[in-house]
Amino acid sequence: MEQMINVTEFILLGLTQNPEVQKLLFAVFTVIYFLTVAGNLLIIVTITTSRALGSPMYFFLSFLSFIDGCCSSTMAPKMIFDLLTEKKTISFSGCMTQLFAEHFFGGVEIILLTVMAYDRYVAICKPLQYVIIMNRRMCGLLVAMAWAGGFLHALIQILFIIWLPFCGPNVIDHFICDLFPLLKLSCSDTHIFGLFVAANSGLMCMLIFSILITSYVFILCSLRTHNTERQWKALSTCASHVTVVVLFFIPCIFVYLRPMITFPIDKAVAVFYTMVTPMLNPLIYTLRNSEVKSAMRKIWSQRVILGNNSHE
Repeated sequence: MEQMINVTEFILLGLTQNPEVQKLLFAVFTVIYFLTVAGNLLIIVTITTSRALGSPMYFFLSFLSFIDGCCSSTMAPKMIFDLLTEKKTISFSGCMTQLFAEHFFGGVEIILLTVMAYDRYVAICKPLQYVIIMNRRMCGLLVAMAWAGGFLHALIQILFIIWLPFCGPNVIDHFICDLFPLLKLSCSDTHIFGLFVAANSGLMCMLIFSILITSYVFILCSLRTHNTERQWKALSTCASHVTVVVLFFIPCIFVYLRPMITFPIDKAVAVFYTMVTPMLNPLIYTLRNSEVKSAMRKIWSQRVILGNNSHE
């Protein structure tokens, strides 16, 4: 069957048609996006420039911040710009690119969160073997695996949808190009593909989320043999990780683990995982981590000292 595409661009309906609400959302989302980029960039700079944050946990955290910044940047600027335009359009190739980027960075983050859970398991349950197991080569291999897994996940999604025929309506009731809104516009029967999306995205999210929560429960149970100080430190670290895992996975499970139907609340959920979660992650990790806060204060004090010396 030959590919049949008559649609060259899609019209995005966006979040709302109310001009006043659009202006308000423009201001709010611009601030959120700025905080997201600034917060994640601050974590990356702090970890890469601080010798005290040289452990694998912070190595993975710097990559998580990079992924959060990239994931938000693939969707937020377009959404913010569209809030000021009357006609919100995106080309077919642009739509496919956005869809690929969304699932690529999302897939990388899923695997990276799993890697971070494994890192905490080794650190807490096998502390004497931690340095041997989580060596530099292993850390690099795990990050490379996350990139490869995210690419494979996004490639599978895009290869299936890019060959679907789009020959009729081109209005997407969303502010981004996502799988279910696109499937509704296809000229062919997409029921089978809808089940595939639920399996490839929804079921995968549900399975990994269950494994992650189980692993953290196992880690917390093992803390009974540790002293009080180590228990508190491990609890604080695990609480941050579990919070990030819940904020990321619950919206993804809600959106993708269901039949091929869309709900009005889908837009609000999409705003949460594209805008709010990437902004909250830096706050969650810094507010509950004394080492990161200490490193940030040290960098800030060094900049103040250098600034004062340059004026003398």
